[in-house]
Amino acid sequence: MSDLGDARRLVRGYRYADFTPGRRFDHATRRTVDRSDSLLFSATTLSLCPLYFDAEAARADGHPDVVVNPYLVLALVVGLSVEDLSEHSEAFLGIGEAQFARDVYPGDTLRAESLVESRRASASRPGFGIVTWQTTGLNQREEVVLRLSRANLFEVPR
Repeated sequence: MSDLGDARRLVRGYRYADFTPGRRFDHATRRTVDRSDSLLFSATTLSLCPLYFDAEAARADGHPDVVVNPYLVLALVVGLSVEDLSEHSEAFLGIGEAQFARDVYPGDTLRAESLVESRRASASRPGFGIVTWQTTGLNQREEVVLRLSRANLFEVPR
C-alpha cells in the first residue's frame, strides 16, 4: 500500500500575475454533449422549452434534432475554462455579456478558448485584483457557438 503523503500534488491553473492582457488560452479539455445531458439539465432547472426535449417539436421548428439547452452550453464552456483561468481565484464576479451564436445538438463536441481582456487592481478590496476574459465556445467544426465575457477576483501577492 502506498503512502499518499508522498504523492506529488498536481498544480493547475494560473495566478493574477500570469494574466497579461492579450494572452490567449486554448483550453485542453473538450466535452461531447449527449441527449441525456441536455434532458437532465433542462428537467432539473425546469426549462420547459419543447425544443430541449421534444424531437418532433424541434424538427417542426427546423432543427435536425433537439437543441441542447443554451444554459447548459454556457455552463459547459465556462467549466472547460476553469482549470486554466479561475482555479486559483477568490471569487467569480459574473458574466458581463453572453452571445449565443449557434445552436448545439446532441453529439456536438465543445471546446473553449479565452483571451485576457484586462487585469486591474480592485478599487474596493486592497490586495486583490480583477481579471476579465473573453471566452469563446466552439463546436467540432470550429464554429463559434458562444462568446462571453467573465471576471474573477484574485489575491495579488505583495
